[in-house]
Amino acid sequence: MGGMTNDVRAVEWTGDGLRLLDQTVLPGRVEYLDVRDVDTLVDAIRRLVVRGAPALGVAGAFGVAVALLQAEREGWDRARRNAAIGRIREARPTAVNLAAGVDRVLPLAIEGAAAVAAGAQELLDEDVRGNRAIGAFGADWILARTGDRPLRVLTHCNAGALATAGWGTALGVVRELHARGRIELVYADETRPLLQGARLTAWELEQAGIPYVVQADAAAASTIMRGLADVAVIGADRVAANGDTANKIGSLGVALACEAAGIPLVVAAPWSTVDLAVPDGDNIPIEERPAEEILGWGGVKTAPAGAAAFNPAFDVTPARLVTALVTETGVLEVSAGVTPGRSDRPS
Repeated sequence: MGGMTNDVRAVEWTGDGLRLLDQTVLPGRVEYLDVRDVDTLVDAIRRLVVRGAPALGVAGAFGVAVALLQAEREGWDRARRNAAIGRIREARPTAVNLAAGVDRVLPLAIEGAAAVAAGAQELLDEDVRGNRAIGAFGADWILARTGDRPLRVLTHCNAGALATAGWGTALGVVRELHARGRIELVYADETRPLLQGARLTAWELEQAGIPYVVQADAAAASTIMRGLADVAVIGADRVAANGDTANKIGSLGVALACEAAGIPLVVAAPWSTVDLAVPDGDNIPIEERPAEEILGWGGVKTAPAGAAAFNPAFDVTPARLVTALVTETGVLEVSAGVTPGRSDRPS
């Protein structure tokens, strides 16, 4: 899986089910989970076997086909089938793509599972093409503002091929910069509590031969303020109409540091992540995850027995801190007032 190829596939249709690259065991093991029933899929989404907004959208779309095949096998009535599809749609609340992926293929259900799977595959192929465009638009925008020199890029969480149908959004921009010979170093925030940066982004950078270091989340602001990074590039799980952006917890700290240091914060995400029905970040639901993610690691308690936990999975970066929102249709300079709700981009 080396080089600049697009070999990493987080989500794949096998003909009668869904094959997911199990992101909970990377980088130590490369294992796949075969999904042929709704319970397994919902559990896989909740456990982050599959994660990242675009990948969730594709998994949701294929999930409708899984539900139709299971309904057929087990003789479900329409109400039970629809309830099962609803459970997939609602399995994680913050990322808008999951529900959007389900909704996109639902009209095809009347034609059967094969038609739904074909519609989901179309979504997957679109995502890969869109990611390539995001990479090119993002790299062009960044290079136009940083001059002709190698760049030091900071990234948070994982917005690479593992989080998408392939190639990546934020990491797609990094890959494109690397392909143009313009990456000096990537600072990959470890991304507590589940270490998607240390486990997943670092793994992808290693596969692609891109120079990187892993750093503690708590080091990010200092790295930026010390002048060690030229730009921060992150993904998004939902973008409100006014440009407020929800991403993995810790993104807001990166954004504040970028503003203080005067370097750009670039948010890279497909247009499907923009939710024009949500006016601002206050209306984005923030998923709270299980306490054990915070209170222990690898099954070992790291906090006192009586400790409670606060474990929001996402935070919201206000639009004024988002220098650029890069989608497959181009770049919106959000902090300068060009917001998704006021643009002429596709809905």
